[in-house]
This record gives sequence, C-alpha cells and structure tokens, in this order.
Amino acid sequence: MRLLAAVTIGVMTAGPAYAQATQKPRAVPAKPAAPTKPAAPAAPAPFVTPLSLDEMRGKQAVLTTAFGDIVIDLLPEDAPNHVGLFITTAREGGLTGTTFHRVVRQGIVVGGDPFTKDPATRVKAGTGGLNLVAAERVDGTHTRGAVSTVIVPGRPDSGGTQFYICIVDQPALDGQHTVFGRVSEGLRVAQRISEGTADEKGSPAEPVTVTAVVIRDRPAEVPPPFSAETVEQLARTTAVIETSKGTITVGFTPDKAPEHVRNFLRLAALGAYDGTTFHRVVKGFVIQGGMMNTRPAPLPEAAEKHVHQLKAEFNDQLHDLGVLSMARQAAEDSASTSFFIVTARASSLDQKYTVFGKVLDGLDVVKAIEAVAVTGEAPVEPVTVTRVRVVTP
Repeated sequence: MRLLAAVTIGVMTAGPAYAQATQKPRAVPAKPAAPTKPAAPAAPAPFVTPLSLDEMRGKQAVLTTAFGDIVIDLLPEDAPNHVGLFITTAREGGLTGTTFHRVVRQGIVVGGDPFTKDPATRVKAGTGGLNLVAAERVDGTHTRGAVSTVIVPGRPDSGGTQFYICIVDQPALDGQHTVFGRVSEGLRVAQRISEGTADEKGSPAEPVTVTAVVIRDRPAEVPPPFSAETVEQLARTTAVIETSKGTITVGFTPDKAPEHVRNFLRLAALGAYDGTTFHRVVKGFVIQGGMMNTRPAPLPEAAEKHVHQLKAEFNDQLHDLGVLSMARQAAEDSASTSFFIVTARASSLDQKYTVFGKVLDGLDVVKAIEAVAVTGEAPVEPVTVTRVRVVTP
C-alpha cells in the first residue's frame, strides 16, 4: 500500500506537462484468435460393389452355427451393393465369429455386428458395421425367411453388415429395409436361435455364434418327389398309412385328380403326415386327418415348401365307403394337406370335394377309427398316424 501511495504522489506533483511528455503509448494486445475445431472426418462414400451381377448371380451364403446351417439365396438383381458387401465381408472373414446378438422369439434374429466377435466389445452389440451402404430397393416383402439389412431408425442409407432373418412375416419392416436374400434351408435353425433365453431388449443370454460362412454356387434344383412319374406309374403306387389302430393301404386315381395324387404322395414321402392324427370322426360319414397342426413336432423343412393350396379337381368319382378325398375350406381351391376317408355313402360331397383314391386294404381299421369315443367330432383319445409309407412299383 505504501509503495502504491508514493508512486501516485510523485506522478501528481510532476504536473500534467511532464505526465504527457513521459507517458508512452500502450500497445493494444491483439485479440486472441478463437481456437479452431478440428474438421469432422468426411463420411465414407457408400460401398459400391466391385463384383458384377454375373459374379453374384446364383450364389448362396451358408452360415454354420452350433444349431445347424442356415442357407441364404442372395438376390443381387434386387440389391447388388448389399449382396456385394455381404459376399465381400464373408470372404474376408468379417462375419465369421459374429453372433446373433438380438432375438425376438419366433419373430426375428439379428446378426452381422463385428463388435460381437470379441467378448470385450460385445457390450456395443447392435452399433457396429453400420453406415456402409446406401438403401437400394425397399419394396421387398419381409415374409417368412426374408433376409434384410439393419439400419439406424430414420436413416435409410445407414445399412451395413448387420442383417435380419424373419422367422415369420414382418410387414412392419416393409418399405424401410432392403431385402437382399431369402433363406432356402435352415429356417428351423434360425427359429431355434430366436427361442433362446433373452432379456427385455432381446439380448440373448447365450448368443449363438456363426462359426463359418461359405459363399457358394446355388446347387441345381432337384425336382420334388413325384414330379415326373407318369399317370400309369402313379396309378400303381400305394401308400400305407400306419396308425395306432392298425394299417390302412390306399391306392390312387391320378387320371381323375393328378395334382392331388402327386401332392399327397410328395408330402407323404417327405414325412409331413408322420405324427399327425385323425382329428375328426363323424360317425356314419367320414374320418379326417392330415392337419399339420396335429403334429407334435414342426413340419420338416423339405416338406414345408410344398404345403400350398390346390386347384380343385372335382370329378365323377362318387363318395362311397372307403373313398379317399380331400378336405377343404369354403373356397373350392383351398384344399391343402387334410384328407378324409368316407365311412358310408355321402352323396352330398359328390363333385364338391376332390376324390383322388380309395382304400385297398384296412377297411376294418377305418371302421375301428370311426368307432372311437368322441367329444363332438374330436376323438377322446387321439388316433395317431405314426407313418405314411409310400410303395412304388
């Protein structure tokens, strides 16, 4: 304080002229420049496949897991860059070791995130491998078996290596995500993966790992059973229906209903009817079986693709005792897998249902099934079809 007072007094007694003469101009310090922010790195250009359509056509991806293989038919005509990225990533090993990091029970499974390779980075699952490829066609339908790209919500050009597999139809994904493949084999494997224990966000307690991914040429399609046989050959073919009440042998009339005969024999040969029941018994009328929802186990995949509605083949065969005919809904062309055996003359069914065969042996077994106790039309104790064995000439 004292020193400051002395200095002040000395300046004041010297007079204003001295003060002006001895005062030096003060430099005005330059205003410091505002620190510059580092430029944000430029977003990488969207992936454009170096592979031609010819190099990608007819390709399949085989994903191997501990539960089995999932085979995906790739669709380069619809999404060339998505398919090209998938093929390139797979060939470089980018998908091997990843896990299915999100599941919705019997709904979808999600894989392809590189962060899931390393247990140390799996906490980031769902955030890796994105923003690599621009949206392509988004008009693909997310039906059962569709393989589609994962995107950041609201950002259609944020797809990458992550993908969905639809276990059932997912129409809510239509118009937003690019479908670039469809599962041709192993959908049951994907379904089993979806059924694993998961938390409320869909994170599996024990994620299933993709142990290998192979890109291969699609094998030549093998015609389904009973596609090429002549009418004469089909007429000499029989089916042995083994049930918990005994055995029924049926023959066929392919000259009257060729597609119904082929359909029944095809499904029988592929094991579709094994384990079904005669679920409906109407005494003095019919016994009915062949409904797939009566199976204790899922339908074999090989058979599943051949379950479809059939165009009616109504004909002049009468619904007499022992006749084999096809059940349907109200629509004439709605027959699919369910069949019935007539237990008494049923003229009301003539030319309204497709007759395609008749019982050759085992009418006593048909009658034994008709005689079981029922509640309404449902047997009190199920009559099981243990196997349908096809006998060819």
